[in-house]
Amino acid sequence: MIYHLSLHTAGIIAGAFLVLVGLLGLIAPGSANIVRRLPRSNITGIILLTICLVWAFWLLATIQMGEFSAFRRPLLIALPIGYGLTLRFVDEFLAARALGILCLLAAEPLLDAAFLRYETSRLLITVFAYLLIVAGLFWVAIPYLLRDQINWSTRSVFRWRCLHAIALIYGSVILTFTFTQY
Repeated sequence: MIYHLSLHTAGIIAGAFLVLVGLLGLIAPGSANIVRRLPRSNITGIILLTICLVWAFWLLATIQMGEFSAFRRPLLIALPIGYGLTLRFVDEFLAARALGILCLLAAEPLLDAAFLRYETSRLLITVFAYLLIVAGLFWVAIPYLLRDQINWSTRSVFRWRCLHAIALIYGSVILTFTFTQY
């Protein structure tokens, strides 16, 4: 285990995140205009990529690598170099790619918390984690997909609110099971 996160804590984090996103979309449908600019925002991309760098650097510095521990120092050197090269040469859809990396990093603690738990409701968190993984893989490899997904979801206020209502309901269900079963 890397994070030592309990299923209760992971449920609170995942549920609160989904409820917050759902409420924001339902209460302020005008936030769709801000979200439309997200995939090409350089400042947001730099911020998200810096968060990813710090998170990955911390992971690399602290995890048990076993027989691969000889690679720790070269990887710790290569990570900031890759960060700098990414900022220099991969500025197209940087925020979409960085959000994908962040989704991939965020999925692991959720899966780790649900690992070897007997409650069937743990699958709510596991499904959310796998949705993050699939979205993260697509957004890193094909970043314009995030732009297309945002354009599709913001095409009408009804569609925007329906998607956020689903996120709100899903987050509420996770929080309910978090406080009653975990």
